Amino acid sequence: MGLARGWKKVGRDPRAEIEQLHLQLAGFNARIADLEKFEREGSGYHVEQLKADAILLAQQIDEICCSLAEERLASLLAR
Repeated sequence: MGLARGWKKVGRDPRAEIEQLHLQLAGFNARIADLEKFEREGSGYHVEQLKADAILLAQQIDEICCSLAEERLASLLAR
């Protein structure tokens, strides 16, 4: 969960970070769709690399969301 907590170190707003990651993920998905539409010989590597990058972004989004949920739960339990 080191990636999820990285926004705290630099003072980033987690919701803004999630929004930015969602935008990046949408960009990856659009490029993947374009490459798959015009699939040529040799482009398979590019599609697979974009898919791998998109998965990493989705994992970062999930980690940040889980971190936020953990914080909220800890706050509720502390009351």
